[in-house]
Amino acid sequence: MTRPDRSRPPRPLRGGLQVCGTGSDVGKSAVVAGLCRLLARRGVRVAPFKAQNMALNSWVTDEGTEIGHAQGIQARAAGVPAETAMNPILLKPTGERTSQVVVMGRPWAVLDAAAYHAAKPQLWPVVLRALADLRARFDVVVCEGAGSPAEVNLLDHDLVNLAVAAAAGLPAIVVGDIERGGVFASLVGTVALLPERLRRTVRGFVINKFRGDPALLGPGIDELARRTGVPVLGILPYVAGLGFDVEDSLGLEVGALGAPGADLPCARGGYADDDRDRPHGRPSVLEVAVVRFPHISNFTDVDALRLEPQVSLRFVDDPRALGDPDLVVLPGTKTTVADLAWLRASGLAEALASRVRRPEGPVVLGICGGYQMLGCSIRDGIESPVPEAKGLGWLPITTVFAPDKLTRRRTGVAGGPGAGELAGVPVAGYEIRHGRPAPSGVRAGVGPWLVLEPGEAEGMADPSAGVLGTSLHGLLENDELRQRLLAFAARRRGVPWVNRPEVRFDAAREARLDRLADLVASHLDVEAVLALVASAEPVTVEAGPT
Repeated sequence: MTRPDRSRPPRPLRGGLQVCGTGSDVGKSAVVAGLCRLLARRGVRVAPFKAQNMALNSWVTDEGTEIGHAQGIQARAAGVPAETAMNPILLKPTGERTSQVVVMGRPWAVLDAAAYHAAKPQLWPVVLRALADLRARFDVVVCEGAGSPAEVNLLDHDLVNLAVAAAAGLPAIVVGDIERGGVFASLVGTVALLPERLRRTVRGFVINKFRGDPALLGPGIDELARRTGVPVLGILPYVAGLGFDVEDSLGLEVGALGAPGADLPCARGGYADDDRDRPHGRPSVLEVAVVRFPHISNFTDVDALRLEPQVSLRFVDDPRALGDPDLVVLPGTKTTVADLAWLRASGLAEALASRVRRPEGPVVLGICGGYQMLGCSIRDGIESPVPEAKGLGWLPITTVFAPDKLTRRRTGVAGGPGAGELAGVPVAGYEIRHGRPAPSGVRAGVGPWLVLEPGEAEGMADPSAGVLGTSLHGLLENDELRQRLLAFAARRRGVPWVNRPEVRFDAAREARLDRLADLVASHLDVEAVLALVASAEPVTVEAGPT
């Protein structure tokens, strides 16, 4: 729930704003989320929008459609349900040159770059209608760009950046990341490369992730205004551990703007001095290794683990980095068969096999594609040129891919023959999958470990071997289930463990969104930003779904 901002009385506000950036991962998503939360506090009915998102992290709406994960979080910041129109086009890379194109929440085609470029005129009306639909139903729409708006090779068919702002009559601001260096050159260069029709939409700059005294930037800001005629509307400070779920794998190692818990003890893989307890020769920290597949998807599933102060989490893509973890997570992937082949070729499969299924071995949790890998075989005629692949064989399941993608939210309870000590815990999550895992054979003490409404058995687990798999994303955001799973891994490995019921993922996510809004309120010229929002032209395209 958003908390009201009592500092100013609510006032009528209608319009919109486009937030672009000098490149990827500069903080556009965070600025949009902060603005959405700030406006919601003031009683403004606000919605986020991103015309085209390229990401393997996605969100399932209550409608059962798929959009970018960042837009789901931004909707949370706005205090409204996420919906399809907030991200009409989602590109999910399936290889170096191809992507699954999701249009209005449903798979539309798998295209290479040239074919997608040719399809853009067909998709342009979809973008404009989705934006107009939101603007007709909300007071304000805050739009997010993608990458840089000054990619001169793409300007003629831009679907997501300043062409959207120009077509919809929206003012735009450009965010630059000073942490990377060269922020003034990036901002000036962005404006200089734009054609005049797009340049005039840029009405402000924001400098992000600054460390130090903002007064030191004065001469640069003056020169920026002199060269471009565009004012700097604020300087956002760097705050470690702030932010929300990482938009894509570019931010995985950094931990900024999307690593919940990065500011907590042990969240980056080190031990706090007061967290050592060695009566059994082990620190009181649970080591978690997450396999970083080449096409890793929805790795936000492990964000909740970062919040736990007794957990040390790292991503690994090499057997030499595996170490001796207590919990191994095989996350989702867009290319299950290809990433399973990579797991074997990299040596990680062999390294895991030498540790798993022993009484003292680590607990293994497979999620979606990672779950499918744990089975006996995978038959995929949808996302892979290889029709069938042998799985790791740690769970008795066979996965067959179907043309239609399941995208739905689910609720239920841990239960069934594989639930073990997790039985009875309520669960909620969501599915995004073509694969249909099904039991193949019977093993004593092995079976489904979740029961989803209206009584469907889900997942497969071998509690004695410490191997669990599920198709549900978001499972670890269920606090009681997460903490019971960690306690199970700790007992199995002999790690001292104390439950921390005060650690609540949803509350932590809400607190971070509030902190983003606080930063925006404190470090941007909010009145100037609101004036830009109000200067947007009225909706000119007929609203309604496409």
